[in-house]
Amino acid sequence: MYVVSESEQRTTVTPAGAMSGLAGPSQGSTEISTWRVELGAGASTPVHIIDREQVWMPLWGEFEAEVDGRCEQVTAGQALILPAGVVRQLRTAGGPGAALVAMAVGGRALMPGSDTGIPLPWAE
Repeated sequence: MYVVSESEQRTTVTPAGAMSGLAGPSQGSTEISTWRVELGAGASTPVHIIDREQVWMPLWGEFEAEVDGRCEQVTAGQALILPAGVVRQLRTAGGPGAALVAMAVGGRALMPGSDTGIPLPWAE
């Protein structure tokens, strides 16, 4: 059994927001990576692709997800399932927001049109 706490060393800050790694291979999890995402008001992720299915579970605030040109709103008490390999962008709607995210270990991000996988430090 492992108990993992958020830490400054496991938090990555980008122009889009902050990702705080929780479970992952470096923290003793062999199958699932989880992290907490915080996005400020009006913030959005870059347009990107993840090669693993992800589940976003908002803790507070509202998120808008655009996947292959289709938009959905998701808020606390809901789960957003994003299939692997889809072009996506997530943004806050009406203020800041935070969500827990889970995916199988080993996931990589790709930019549309690129075959080069980018590691996700908060998920390792």
